[in-house]
Amino acid sequence: MKHGIGAVAGSALILGFVFIYAPIALLILFSFNDSRLVTVWGGFTTRWYAGLLENEALMGAAWNSLRVGVASATVATVMGTLIALALARFGRFRGRGLLAAMAFAPIVMPEVITALSLLLLFVAVDLDRGALTITLAHAAFTTGFAAAIIGARLAGFDRSLEEAAMDLGAPPLLAFAQVTLPLIAPAIAAAWALAFTLSLDDLVIASFTSGPGSTTLPMRIYSQMRLGVSPDINAVGTLIVLVVTAAVLAATVALKHGERAGAG
Repeated sequence: MKHGIGAVAGSALILGFVFIYAPIALLILFSFNDSRLVTVWGGFTTRWYAGLLENEALMGAAWNSLRVGVASATVATVMGTLIALALARFGRFRGRGLLAAMAFAPIVMPEVITALSLLLLFVAVDLDRGALTITLAHAAFTTGFAAAIIGARLAGFDRSLEEAAMDLGAPPLLAFAQVTLPLIAPAIAAAWALAFTLSLDDLVIASFTSGPGSTTLPMRIYSQMRLGVSPDINAVGTLIVLVVTAAVLAATVALKHGERAGAG
């Protein structure tokens, strides 16, 4: 009986992985297809990757996405760290519940609602839409994710290490900078990587808050997809997969390093 259940569970796991990763594998495979017909294999080539450098529209959109991703991830990580510290260190202060609700609401709220509310805000304050508004919108969207990751690390943090440093004469700020911050740094790095990945991937919020000359890579890919899938889109998609995979692996390694450091 147990053997049968194990076989069914194993089969379900394999089917799940195939369902998730087979389309990605096909995307990567056909990015090396020499034929312009994406469903017909015409031989192996790398010319679509070389052609990306000559595609100014795609390269400009990619550069916009990288700039917005780095800036918004940095802002979100700083804000997420401050929120996590407030929730973990200051006890049950007045407004704690409201702060937590406001910080984590974008995680569960539909992106289209977040995008529309941010658009209305930018229109109300008469802020021209462009790279700045996309950066602010992505920072608002990803701050909750950063706060959740860093808050989880602070929840299991041994405060006696920081207290020992203060007992030895270190001021609270210096003890935090030299003891706490290095120990939670892997979680901060993981939060930044996740925020960057979410920003790089976003289409809905960027579409609502962008302006002339601030088209991001997902927006450019979506607009080109209306005319059909082309091999250069497959090449761009493969590069995005590589970037996101690298960010996820970096975040995983950072979190595991933090867990080992905390255990030690």
